[in-house]
Amino acid sequence: MKVACAFDHAGFPLKEIVLETVREHGDEPIDLGTNSTDPVDYPDTARAAADAVRSGRAARAVVVCGSGAGVAVAACKVPGIRAACTHDTYSAHQCVEHDDVNVLCLGARVIGPALAREVITAFLGAAFTGEERHVRRVGKIQAIEDEFTK
Repeated sequence: MKVACAFDHAGFPLKEIVLETVREHGDEPIDLGTNSTDPVDYPDTARAAADAVRSGRAARAVVVCGSGAGVAVAACKVPGIRAACTHDTYSAHQCVEHDDVNVLCLGARVIGPALAREVITAFLGAAFTGEERHVRRVGKIQAIEDEFTK
């Protein structure tokens, strides 16, 4: 699976951990930058990753800023993107299994490298269950999006 990976300046310290973890999981990271701690705007990095998922260039994405919240808000503005900020393994797999989340958002100032590896691995290893109740709920989310994008 191809995984878009994008970082703002605050997320940059976790960049190599994210890319390594994606590779170790057997997936192919698409590095969308940034490449330093020079300031960049998190909406730009979140959009780059969300666009990669929306276009089909990547199946999922991992986006990192300082808190994870900013990139989650920005990514969710892109139609078809379901992003979640998670800093624990349960939420990382559950959000995919129940909510069909396709973008994982992390905060480099919140989570350490070891836990980040575990969270990313849980996210990448999860699959949407397809259970009727979850399909129905994701359909309701899509209906809300459709109401405001058409």
